[in-house]
Amino acid sequence: IHERFARNLRLGLFNFMRRNPEITTQPIVIGKYASFMGGLMVPSNINVMQVRPLNGSALLVLEPQLVASVIDIMFGGSGRVTSHAEGREFSATEQRMILRMIELICAEYRKAWEGVYPLELVYSRSEMQPQFANIATSTEIVVSARFEIHLGELGGSVLLCIPYTVLEPIRETLFSSINANVSTHERGWLGMLSREIKPAMVELVAELTTADLTIGELLNLRRGDVIEIDAGPDATLKIGQVPVFSGRYGEFNGRYAVRVDAVHADNTQLLERTQD
Repeated sequence: IHERFARNLRLGLFNFMRRNPEITTQPIVIGKYASFMGGLMVPSNINVMQVRPLNGSALLVLEPQLVASVIDIMFGGSGRVTSHAEGREFSATEQRMILRMIELICAEYRKAWEGVYPLELVYSRSEMQPQFANIATSTEIVVSARFEIHLGELGGSVLLCIPYTVLEPIRETLFSSINANVSTHERGWLGMLSREIKPAMVELVAELTTADLTIGELLNLRRGDVIEIDAGPDATLKIGQVPVFSGRYGEFNGRYAVRVDAVHADNTQLLERTQD
């Protein structure tokens, strides 16, 4: 979901400020709420968001360097503002630009959840000091994610923090089949990819028997030496040294052939996915 959100947000920010950003998704962190709050830059734009239709709130944090860079770009600058004035609250004009960014982020985040669960973030209020934006107790477990946004040499991060208790009612949905996390657009892309892969040629090799030799025996082999083998009726069919089928060796319509009797257990699931 977050990787899809990052891709959507990149396009949304380009349309918003006509600057092509680079967005990096950091791994999800599960920890105590106090640890998350302790890692925030001060001052930051901390927004309390309602998580609908679930019960509870989340935090959407825009780091000051990111806010200052985006606002500078929107008003014709280069985005090279290095920091926000320490302790100064955002002006009314700056706050309006921030709200536009929040609307964009919420819209793209809602799209990222489509096909999984109708979850969305709804703006409630903004704070600059962490102590005024408590959405959980200090020891409560939260799920947080960081999205680093690079605007050339500068930029900053967007952080999202959701208490685990808020997401717990949809825990089974999130742990369900990966197919539930695939959007309609991605399903179409996967279907096209599957159709293109099916005509691809692979070499299927029937291995009738094998012989075990020591390194010493192998080094001592000379022209004319005989390696004794016991070739039975069974054969293993491999693709790139990976066993795929087992069967019996024989003839069919005057040609050498192998009748497939079994699919290797390790590849059953792979073959079913390929068919799907």
